[in-house]
Amino acid sequence: MDLLLYIGVFIVSLATLLKASDWFVDSAESIGLSLGISPFIIGVTIVAFGTSLPELATSIASVFAGESEIVVGNVIGSNITNIALVLGLTAVIVKKIEIESDLWLIDMTFLWASAFLLWFVLQDLSLSVFECCLLLLGLALFLTYSFKSNTAKEDEENRPKAKVRHYLLLVLGGVLVYFGADFTILAITEISGMLNIPSKLIALSAVAIGTSLPEVVVSLSAARRGKSSIAIGNVLGSNVFNTFIVMGVPGLLGNLEIPADISLFYLPLMIVMTILFGVMAFDRVITRWEGWILLLFYLLFMGQIFQS
Repeated sequence: MDLLLYIGVFIVSLATLLKASDWFVDSAESIGLSLGISPFIIGVTIVAFGTSLPELATSIASVFAGESEIVVGNVIGSNITNIALVLGLTAVIVKKIEIESDLWLIDMTFLWASAFLLWFVLQDLSLSVFECCLLLLGLALFLTYSFKSNTAKEDEENRPKAKVRHYLLLVLGGVLVYFGADFTILAITEISGMLNIPSKLIALSAVAIGTSLPEVVVSLSAARRGKSSIAIGNVLGSNVFNTFIVMGVPGLLGNLEIPADISLFYLPLMIVMTILFGVMAFDRVITRWEGWILLLFYLLFMGQIFQS
């Protein structure tokens, strides 16, 4: 009965976390458009940060709960899921993702840099305060260049107006994200203890899938409406945010435990997926068959988790 209770807590708290993130993202997007920010910049910054909120919230909560190994599993699992599942599923369903802007000028370079920087700082299976500051500095550089490239501003009279409810939902969403993350980590801790399953594996699989649901919904919705720039920018920006801020901030709040098997298999897999994303995006088109290839890598990822 206790196991069923905590499974229920996990489902409800994760659902609350996702719904609150959805409110936050929608409100932030409306406010961003009202300020004249271009859709691609909204994708790689505002929407990406909003869809990374579940990862950030659960990672901070896990540090305070003494389950810090969840942090690296959450980040790496979410990054793999974003590229392999979110991007792959989007490409398969909409048949073809056309990329309007040249990602290789800044954005893809930052994505590759974030992945390789994470690989280097985790080689000693620890994350120092200096390394956390490096990650946060990388995020600051990414945001600076992203906003500097925001050249496609709308005329003020053509911008949609942000309403009071957008600001209220922004605040309410942030509060509910906090409580949803807190109870999600509580449920994970109890379930992993009862079933004798390492919490890092739950973070790599269930938490990674759950916290990536906003990316799935946003990317599919954007691609179906013909706004593939938001879909691509969402995945790319979310991974950059995950690496820089979801690792950097919790690392400043406490010592992070880095399991050796994550560094040996899952981190190299994340690097491979990041490189593959860049190669596929080089011609500015991600086709359906490339989407199937990404889904095959996701099956490999999940198979390794179940084998563990």
